[in-house]
Amino acid sequence: MSSKFPGFEPADLPESARVAVVAARFNAEVVDELLNGCLRRLHEMDIDGSRVDIHRVPGAFELPVAAKMLARTKRYSSVICLGCIVRGDTPHFDYVAGEAARGIQDVALSEMLPVIFGVLTVNTDQQAWDRIGGKHHYGERAAEAAAEMMALSLRIKR
Repeated sequence: MSSKFPGFEPADLPESARVAVVAARFNAEVVDELLNGCLRRLHEMDIDGSRVDIHRVPGAFELPVAAKMLARTKRYSSVICLGCIVRGDTPHFDYVAGEAARGIQDVALSEMLPVIFGVLTVNTDQQAWDRIGGKHHYGERAAEAAAEMMALSLRIKR
Protein backbone atom coordinates (compact mmCIF):
# COMPACT_ATOMS: atom_id res chain seq x y z
CA MET A 1 0.00 0.00 0.00
CA SER A 2 1.33 3.39 -0.98
CA SER A 3 1.20 6.17 1.56
CA LYS A 4 2.63 8.80 -0.76
CA PHE A 5 0.11 11.22 -2.14
CA PRO A 6 0.78 13.07 -5.38
CA GLY A 7 1.59 16.70 -4.82
CA PHE A 8 -0.82 19.33 -6.05
CA GLU A 9 -0.65 23.08 -5.89
CA PRO A 10 -4.03 24.69 -6.44
CA ALA A 11 -4.33 26.29 -9.84
CA ASP A 12 -6.30 29.43 -10.40
CA LEU A 13 -9.87 28.31 -10.44
CA PRO A 14 -12.58 30.72 -11.54
CA GLU A 15 -14.63 32.27 -8.78
CA SER A 16 -17.62 30.60 -10.38
CA ALA A 17 -16.25 27.15 -9.45
CA ARG A 18 -18.59 25.60 -6.90
CA VAL A 19 -18.29 22.36 -4.95
CA ALA A 20 -20.98 20.15 -3.47
CA VAL A 21 -19.97 17.93 -0.57
CA VAL A 22 -22.15 14.94 0.27
CA ALA A 23 -21.41 13.35 3.64
CA ALA A 24 -22.90 10.20 5.11
CA ARG A 25 -24.37 10.31 8.62
CA PHE A 26 -23.45 6.67 9.34
CA ASN A 27 -20.17 6.49 11.32
CA ALA A 28 -20.79 10.18 12.00
CA GLU A 29 -17.78 10.86 14.22
CA VAL A 30 -15.34 9.77 11.53
CA VAL A 31 -17.30 11.30 8.65
CA ASP A 32 -17.68 14.60 10.49
CA GLU A 33 -13.89 14.75 10.81
CA LEU A 34 -13.53 13.89 7.11
CA LEU A 35 -15.91 16.77 6.40
CA ASN A 36 -14.00 19.14 8.69
CA GLY A 37 -10.73 18.31 6.94
CA CYS A 38 -12.31 18.66 3.52
CA LEU A 39 -13.81 22.06 4.32
CA ARG A 40 -10.58 23.23 5.96
CA ARG A 41 -8.56 22.39 2.83
CA LEU A 42 -11.15 23.90 0.48
CA HIS A 43 -10.98 27.09 2.55
CA GLU A 44 -7.18 27.11 2.29
CA MET A 45 -7.61 26.98 -1.50
CA ASP A 46 -10.12 29.90 -1.35
CA ILE A 47 -13.08 27.67 -2.15
CA ASP A 48 -15.51 28.43 0.64
CA GLY A 49 -18.60 30.34 1.66
CA SER A 50 -21.26 30.38 -1.02
CA ARG A 51 -19.01 28.29 -3.28
CA VAL A 52 -19.51 25.16 -1.12
CA ASP A 53 -22.78 23.39 -0.40
CA ILE A 54 -22.99 20.56 2.13
CA HIS A 55 -25.59 17.81 1.96
CA ARG A 56 -26.08 14.85 4.32
CA VAL A 57 -27.32 11.37 3.44
CA PRO A 58 -28.02 8.35 5.67
CA GLY A 59 -25.00 6.27 4.65
CA ALA A 60 -22.38 5.52 2.01
CA PHE A 61 -24.86 3.52 -0.06
CA GLU A 62 -26.86 6.72 -0.67
CA LEU A 63 -23.87 8.81 -1.78
CA PRO A 64 -24.14 7.98 -5.51
CA VAL A 65 -27.77 8.99 -5.89
CA ALA A 66 -27.18 12.27 -4.06
CA ALA A 67 -24.10 12.90 -6.23
CA LYS A 68 -26.18 12.25 -9.35
CA MET A 69 -28.93 14.64 -8.24
CA LEU A 70 -26.35 17.35 -7.52
CA ALA A 71 -24.46 16.76 -10.78
CA ARG A 72 -27.67 17.08 -12.78
CA THR A 73 -28.28 20.59 -11.42
CA LYS A 74 -25.22 21.77 -13.43
CA ARG A 75 -24.41 24.15 -10.56
CA TYR A 76 -21.22 22.42 -9.42
CA SER A 77 -17.72 22.02 -10.80
CA SER A 78 -17.17 18.99 -8.57
CA VAL A 79 -18.98 16.76 -6.09
CA ILE A 80 -17.07 15.30 -3.14
CA CYS A 81 -18.54 12.18 -1.53
CA LEU A 82 -17.48 11.44 2.06
CA GLY A 83 -18.23 8.34 4.09
CA CYS A 84 -16.77 5.57 6.20
CA ILE A 85 -17.46 1.86 5.86
CA VAL A 86 -15.97 -0.42 8.50
CA ARG A 87 -15.78 -4.15 7.81
CA GLY A 88 -17.88 -6.20 10.18
CA ASP A 89 -18.67 -9.88 10.60
CA THR A 90 -21.08 -10.06 7.66
CA PRO A 91 -20.70 -9.48 3.91
CA HIS A 92 -22.56 -6.15 4.27
CA PHE A 93 -19.24 -4.28 3.94
CA ASP A 94 -18.52 -5.82 0.53
CA TYR A 95 -21.90 -4.84 -0.87
CA VAL A 96 -21.93 -1.30 0.47
CA ALA A 97 -18.28 -0.50 -0.31
CA GLY A 98 -18.42 -1.96 -3.80
CA GLU A 99 -21.70 -0.34 -4.74
CA ALA A 100 -20.72 3.04 -3.32
CA ALA A 101 -17.48 2.99 -5.31
CA ARG A 102 -19.15 1.80 -8.50
CA GLY A 103 -22.03 4.24 -8.14
CA ILE A 104 -19.80 7.24 -7.53
CA GLN A 105 -17.64 6.34 -10.53
CA ASP A 106 -20.74 5.84 -12.68
CA VAL A 107 -21.94 9.35 -11.82
CA ALA A 108 -18.55 10.84 -12.70
CA LEU A 109 -18.47 9.07 -16.05
CA SER A 110 -22.09 9.63 -17.05
CA GLU A 111 -22.11 13.30 -16.03
CA MET A 112 -18.51 14.06 -17.12
CA LEU A 113 -17.96 15.77 -13.78
CA PRO A 114 -15.30 15.23 -11.12
CA VAL A 115 -17.04 13.16 -8.44
CA ILE A 116 -14.54 12.36 -5.71
CA PHE A 117 -14.55 9.08 -3.79
CA GLY A 118 -13.71 10.28 -0.29
CA VAL A 119 -15.03 7.13 1.36
CA LEU A 120 -12.86 5.29 3.85
CA THR A 121 -13.15 1.52 3.44
CA VAL A 122 -11.38 0.04 6.43
CA ASN A 123 -11.21 -3.13 8.49
CA THR A 124 -11.28 -1.46 11.91
CA ASP A 125 -12.35 1.76 13.60
CA GLN A 126 -8.70 2.42 14.41
CA GLN A 127 -7.78 2.35 10.72
CA ALA A 128 -10.44 4.98 10.08
CA TRP A 129 -9.06 7.24 12.81
CA ASP A 130 -5.53 6.73 11.51
CA ARG A 131 -6.63 8.09 8.12
CA ILE A 132 -8.01 11.30 9.56
CA GLY A 133 -5.54 11.92 12.36
CA GLY A 134 -2.16 11.79 10.69
CA LYS A 135 -0.28 13.91 8.23
CA HIS A 136 -2.40 12.53 5.38
CA HIS A 137 -5.94 13.53 6.30
CA TYR A 138 -8.26 11.85 3.80
CA GLY A 139 -10.81 14.67 3.99
CA GLU A 140 -8.11 17.12 2.93
CA ARG A 141 -6.99 14.76 0.16
CA ALA A 142 -10.56 14.59 -1.19
CA ALA A 143 -10.65 18.40 -1.38
CA GLU A 144 -7.32 18.44 -3.20
CA ALA A 145 -8.50 15.80 -5.65
CA ALA A 146 -11.57 17.90 -6.40
CA ALA A 147 -9.49 21.04 -6.98
CA GLU A 148 -7.01 19.21 -9.20
CA MET A 149 -9.78 17.67 -11.30
CA MET A 150 -11.60 21.01 -11.60
CA ALA A 151 -8.34 22.60 -12.79
CA LEU A 152 -7.85 19.80 -15.32
CA SER A 153 -11.41 20.20 -16.57
CA LEU A 154 -10.88 23.93 -17.01
CA ARG A 155 -7.63 23.39 -18.95
CA ILE A 156 -9.31 20.85 -21.24
CA LYS A 157 -12.26 23.18 -21.93
CA ARG A 158 -9.91 26.00 -22.91
